[in-house]
Amino acid sequence: MSEKSAILDCSHAFPSLPDTDPHGERAAQLAARLVKESDHLPFLTMPYAWDLSLKLRGHAEFLRSFKHMLLLGIGGSALGARALQKAFAPAQDRPGYEGPWLWIADNLDEAAFSAMLDKLPAEETLVVVVSKSGGTLETAAQYLAVLPWLKKRLPATWQEHLFMVTDAQKGFLRDETDAAFLRSLPVPEHLGGRYSVLSAVGLVPALFLGINWAALLDGGCTLGRELLEKASSDPAAFASHPAWKIASWAAYWAEHGKGQLINFCYEPALASFGPWFCQLWAESLGKNGKGSMPISAVGATDQHSLLQMFLQGPADKACLFLGRQSAARKDGEIRLDKEQREPWTWLSGLSLDEIFRAEAMATQMSLERAGMPLISLELPEASPWQAGRLIVLLEAATLLTGWLLDINPLDQPAVEEGKRLARARLGAGGAEDERRILEEFAARPRAILEF
Repeated sequence: MSEKSAILDCSHAFPSLPDTDPHGERAAQLAARLVKESDHLPFLTMPYAWDLSLKLRGHAEFLRSFKHMLLLGIGGSALGARALQKAFAPAQDRPGYEGPWLWIADNLDEAAFSAMLDKLPAEETLVVVVSKSGGTLETAAQYLAVLPWLKKRLPATWQEHLFMVTDAQKGFLRDETDAAFLRSLPVPEHLGGRYSVLSAVGLVPALFLGINWAALLDGGCTLGRELLEKASSDPAAFASHPAWKIASWAAYWAEHGKGQLINFCYEPALASFGPWFCQLWAESLGKNGKGSMPISAVGATDQHSLLQMFLQGPADKACLFLGRQSAARKDGEIRLDKEQREPWTWLSGLSLDEIFRAEAMATQMSLERAGMPLISLELPEASPWQAGRLIVLLEAATLLTGWLLDINPLDQPAVEEGKRLARARLGAGGAEDERRILEEFAARPRAILEF
């Protein structure tokens, strides 16, 4: 556990407006709602944490006996695992790595999937199938494709190379698990995919990779507990919690012309959390014509690709800036020689990290000077414990933003329609209305240009 605290800086949250809480009058009401509905918010209460910890320790030796893990999942079933791997097991992406290897099949990319099955040694590979409902089309298709691959190569032991993360009681994957006596861990009730990274969904691959999953879980638990304690005992303190401050700020600007929310990350270890946050925010809040479009940006890379648009494009953006507090000189840092030639003499003796931090500060100042509403999160370190707190903080902020916008941040009705149409296109039963829509769509005249 870190002795330092993370910091939320709201100094430039409301340019040219009074520095106030635009939704302060609703804080007590939503604090009470948070407490009342907490039984259906497991990403905050984490009632499963103790049991999951015991079960993960029970599976640890088995999981670590494999050299490769092939994770089948999409959306929230994959984005969290990828973020954790990039953040805390980055050696997999660097020269000379010797394993363990995590491979994530998060799309129906036939060429990539075929290459994985051609090259992965089945006897050293564990296939982890992640879908709470067991009815996710893409994941089911991948599972049905990988099953004959396993059975052909490991006819006597294929069951030992499958691990299910799915609903505890029902669904296709639960039926498969029970029929073949497969190892599995449950996705807790009421825990949607985009809120599930600190469950077995993200922690099974974290354990496999040697990441400190217990610190991730503990960090998340402490943040959730702190927020709920404030909500239940002191509404005034709740209104000063960073999760509320982010939500009140984001909801205000979403309703006042800022239709895009930039997630600008200047902490390299956590840059991979950008796509995870984008799904969390977009799928939770894009409803009834409301919400803001999340944009993931990585510093300093996107200074040279997106910053021009951010600074001088349409003034329809707000920014959540993520960085790290200034760190002391550390072992292994790369410093430039003290005597540099022109035109770079002013870089003499500086470390790459010092240069990077200066760019982070300059970018933040540029955005603020351009009048962009901006709040910044500064972490004392990019550790699993701090990451666990950050995950729950952003999940809580997303939930509260949805409530402030008077929408349900826990469902995704438009996505479900697309799923039904895809099933109908592929011949699934009981989809007469969807087939009629598809027929009408196919009958429309097409405007085609060749090039």
